[in-house]
Amino acid sequence: MANNYFCEGVDKAPQRSLFNALGMTKEEMERPLVGIVSSYNEIVPGHMNIDKIVEAVRMGVAMAGGTPVVFPAIAVCDGIAMGHQGMKYSLVTRDLIADSTECMALAHHFDALVMVPNCDKNVPGLLMAAARVNVPTVFVSGGPMLAGRVKGKKTSLSSMFEAVGSYNAGKFTLEDVEEFENKACPSCGSCSGMYTANSMNCLTEVLGMGLKGNGTIPAVYSERLKLAKRAGMQVMELLRQNIRPRDIMTEAAFRNAIAADMALGCSTNSMLHLPAIAHECGIELDLEMVNEISERTPNLCHLAPAGHTYMEDLNEAGGVYAVLNELSKKELIDTSCITCTGKTVGENIAGCVNKDPEIIRPIDDPFMPNGGIAVLRGNLAPDTCVVKRSAVAPEMLKHEGPARVYECEEDAIDAIRGGKINPGDVVVIRYEGPKGGPGMREMLNPTSAIQGMGLGSSVALITDGRFSGATRGASIGHVSPEAALGGNIALVKEGDIIAIDINAHSIQLKVSDEELEERRKNWVPREPRIKTGYLSRYASLVTSANRGAVLEIK
Repeated sequence: MANNYFCEGVDKAPQRSLFNALGMTKEEMERPLVGIVSSYNEIVPGHMNIDKIVEAVRMGVAMAGGTPVVFPAIAVCDGIAMGHQGMKYSLVTRDLIADSTECMALAHHFDALVMVPNCDKNVPGLLMAAARVNVPTVFVSGGPMLAGRVKGKKTSLSSMFEAVGSYNAGKFTLEDVEEFENKACPSCGSCSGMYTANSMNCLTEVLGMGLKGNGTIPAVYSERLKLAKRAGMQVMELLRQNIRPRDIMTEAAFRNAIAADMALGCSTNSMLHLPAIAHECGIELDLEMVNEISERTPNLCHLAPAGHTYMEDLNEAGGVYAVLNELSKKELIDTSCITCTGKTVGENIAGCVNKDPEIIRPIDDPFMPNGGIAVLRGNLAPDTCVVKRSAVAPEMLKHEGPARVYECEEDAIDAIRGGKINPGDVVVIRYEGPKGGPGMREMLNPTSAIQGMGLGSSVALITDGRFSGATRGASIGHVSPEAALGGNIALVKEGDIIAIDINAHSIQLKVSDEELEERRKNWVPREPRIKTGYLSRYASLVTSANRGAVLEIK
């Protein structure tokens, strides 16, 4: 095992003098230098406990003979940022996190890394950084929140947002809303359903970058501290074996992740993040691959918002490894992939049985015969769009109705809450894509308003923005090309008929090509909404959603 790069030679004496300034002993300098990327902060509930996770990782690294050194990563709480201009700053942090972690890791020549993320863009940002830096790396997340309990039933953040919609529809009193407000989010951790944070922490396990339980052990369980210590020890073993992220995150591993995504019913945001992480590994994921995998991969889990079970229930049922074991019974995953355990997927999941067939359906008795996510294509989205099929009411899998067109999220919310949306309508929210937003805001407020108003089984929503993992219903996002690039979504007029067939992977604007061409002649690109600062730079570099909204120099 390599020693610290700085431990020997006269030419490294200046660096060692600075390690002395840190209070580091000669013995510490002679050991491998392990960076621990801490996403701790005091504004995100999923991150408020990460200081304790980091301390446990430090202990594990030290016990295994390394020198642990902590440095920070930022994180935005999507729930707090939701529904206002702050949401423009959510997705864009993914690249800031990747960039800053790359800078810190390479500038200080760490021998290995342990990443400690938890929420939304923080997890994929650190996975992107791990691929770039490519030194032995293990992930251990802060863990999911426990489910809330309101009126004797488990609940979560998505129920909280929908409670506001129910209040606006006159179905809830202020007292009802206050009860949800006080009980929906009862502990630290990433919000308790299969939302984006938990989706990505589970998929980190599937990719092979996190140990068993990374995605499901609740944040408040002492078992998570044990997991963190094991992660610290395991990174030293990876260093001894010289197993690196790009050895683990292969094309086969990404195909496994997509299959698990379909079985778990993950957030549609995974369709932004998996291509972006793969891109950093030198692998290009075509979203058409998603449909191919989805059509042969059954949906085994209906966690919130698709159903009424939560991350704590998935953990008790056997967690991610039990889901992988079910998939392996029909050879739906590649069990030969190496992982951060130093073993293969097959070795990891051996004996990991499904302990609760109501939480994880057996492979021969799934919730649905196909996967939780579908990629649609048609003249409204020539370069694809995405929907969480497992969270769509059966009667909305096929829908046709008139377009109700809004130029931003706020206008759509006002219309929904104002009772201006009727059963059968198709709400279109445009100029909210990666470039047009800029920043591709999540649309949890309008989708929750639709559900809360009792329109979830009769109204669809289409946007070039994206959705929270807490969204349910016929909510179709990531429309590409986006409106800001002149995609056909920019040409939709009030009352145009839109036909959606999710199982046929089709989305059609029922307007002739000739009419669309005439409309295009009169289309004028919109002035950028933001012309200064980071968002302006981001908008100038970001690619379409179908490519993962990665940044590229033009």
